[in-house]
Amino acid sequence: MKKLIIFLAAAAQLSFAAALEPRARDLGVPFDGTPGPLNAITDVEGVAVGQETIIKDLRGGRAVRTGVTAILPRGEKTLEEDVFAGVFSLNGNGEMTGTHWIEESGFLEGPVMITNTHSVGAVHEGVIKWRVEKAEADSSGYWWSLPVVAETWDGDLNDINGFHVTGKHAARAIEAAKTGPVAEGNVGGGTGMICHEFKCGIGTSSRVVDVEGENYTLGVLVQANYGMRDPLRIAGVPVGQHLRNDRIFSKDDPAAAESGSIIIVIATDAPLLPQQLKRIARRASLGLGRMGSYAGNGSGDIFIAFSTASLEPGDGALMGLSKLGNGALDPLFLATANATEEAIVNAMVAARDMTGNEGRYAKAIDHESLRAVLKQYGRLAD
Repeated sequence: MKKLIIFLAAAAQLSFAAALEPRARDLGVPFDGTPGPLNAITDVEGVAVGQETIIKDLRGGRAVRTGVTAILPRGEKTLEEDVFAGVFSLNGNGEMTGTHWIEESGFLEGPVMITNTHSVGAVHEGVIKWRVEKAEADSSGYWWSLPVVAETWDGDLNDINGFHVTGKHAARAIEAAKTGPVAEGNVGGGTGMICHEFKCGIGTSSRVVDVEGENYTLGVLVQANYGMRDPLRIAGVPVGQHLRNDRIFSKDDPAAAESGSIIIVIATDAPLLPQQLKRIARRASLGLGRMGSYAGNGSGDIFIAFSTASLEPGDGALMGLSKLGNGALDPLFLATANATEEAIVNAMVAARDMTGNEGRYAKAIDHESLRAVLKQYGRLAD
């Protein structure tokens, strides 16, 4: 009976994974590096992702196209066991709360939440309420919490000033968090997001690397909402210059401008200290740059990296820790750039056309057109 249950669970997982297809590799987009079994941030053992998607059509042409994405570093144990973390801001026209304490202490205490710009407060409060309801008070007797909540702007497709995200949505995203395949594209916090003037959203990828004889996994999840069309490069090919049609249209046909953002979350099971994780977070910039981003003035490009290794963080007077040496980090640096690049392309490939607030709509990248451009440059994988 136990074997049957395991078989059925595995079959269900494979069925769910198939429902998420196609992804960038399925279209023949070539990438460097070896992905984990799911090619997702959840390849890092213990990491769980939950998403709450909110899609509603209201009166007067208003539309809700938004949501919340939750990343739990240790799954159900996230509130009991902190992780070491580091943060980096490539361009700060955005928000990620809780980063001052991460910089000060080196600890990430709780989930990483991603939503839209005007819903940071609601999600922040929702996480605290969830923490009070689900866990005991800390050693001081208080339910102390400084949640990490990040955002990107979805006001083109979403009625962002309608304040449709509530604390309950944040709690649902956390409660829905699970290991296994991760839905991409128009889901969770990425529901109404646009990148390189294509419909975009949530994307993920992973890499398995050998560091001096030991295998470690590094995974990336992005909420992509940045970038102009012409600079877009995929697998080194100037795709944006070839696919200039199918831009975003609205009743006012506004001129495009670089005013979006991207949040990048990096997880690894490699034993790293906070300063090393900050170095890892910086390398996400290189994967982003491969895509053609130049971190424009209006873009909020903020990254966080954490390690799930059993480093026994805490407040003891004397603690023993093990870590990789700085000279051993190069494979993880490369893995970060590679996985970031692929996660963004996965977000674009998974996204679908969307009509949103006041009739504005965004076209997703056409899969066959992308394949044709890659083939023209000899970059279409077999």
